[in-house]
Amino acid sequence: MAAYTAADVKSLREKTGAGMLDCKNALVEAEGDFDKAVEILRVKGLKGVTKREGRDASNGLVAAHVGGGVGVLVEVNCETDFVAKGERFQELAQQVLQQAVDTKSTDAEALLASDVGGKTVQDVLDEANATIGEKIVVRRVARVEGPFVASYLHRTSADLPPQIGVLVALDSEATEAGKDVAMHAAAMSPTYLSREDVPADVVEKERRVAEATSREEGKPEAALPRIVEGRVNGFFKDNVLLEQAFAKDPKQTVAQVLKSAGANATAFARFRVGA
Repeated sequence: MAAYTAADVKSLREKTGAGMLDCKNALVEAEGDFDKAVEILRVKGLKGVTKREGRDASNGLVAAHVGGGVGVLVEVNCETDFVAKGERFQELAQQVLQQAVDTKSTDAEALLASDVGGKTVQDVLDEANATIGEKIVVRRVARVEGPFVASYLHRTSADLPPQIGVLVALDSEATEAGKDVAMHAAAMSPTYLSREDVPADVVEKERRVAEATSREEGKPEAALPRIVEGRVNGFFKDNVLLEQAFAKDPKQTVAQVLKSAGANATAFARFRVGA
């Protein structure tokens, strides 16, 4: 007669995030002792942590927290969408997010080394890695501050947690415009806030490419400066948030929309899982 019930297996899965077969085997080995089964899963799982280091963790979620003029964004990755959908993984991501808020972390390395309950965040991830059986990593952390911070989380699939997250810091409160711009950034994938934020070497590269392309197309020599400048400006319009055509009204730029609302964006962050 089995030393455990189906309810025991379900409870063990919910607590640890481990697979059904692993839970069954752990309960058999523990002769039905729930706490011992949890320990068995951890011990066996930790042995495989190193083996999982080389695996690709390209699934997961983006989580955000906004409060007191501060926005924090984290990307936590796992290997499969099955785990990403799980309650255990999502609870872990929220724990990581709260730690990032509490420690004012601005990068993943500092967050992973921070202390939570006598352990580092990396220790907590390793333990989760052990029970869930997948590689789990904190890939990125962002923190923006301002008089007003808007956030937006987007699900690319209804059965998955948010895969895209955006924070936008404004110099004055403009709730509707801030949310609209955050949604715009989620859809339009800007890389920079303003053209002043684009590194000089990136601009120079775009200028070289524009000139070489224009020459290849046989454009008149006298017209090259104007054509090159136009193409570089086109790069800014594609990649700079404030210069992009606003998704809801392409006749306006994002900067114009914010100006109409009496605000300006001072910082933004955008994460897409795996990108």
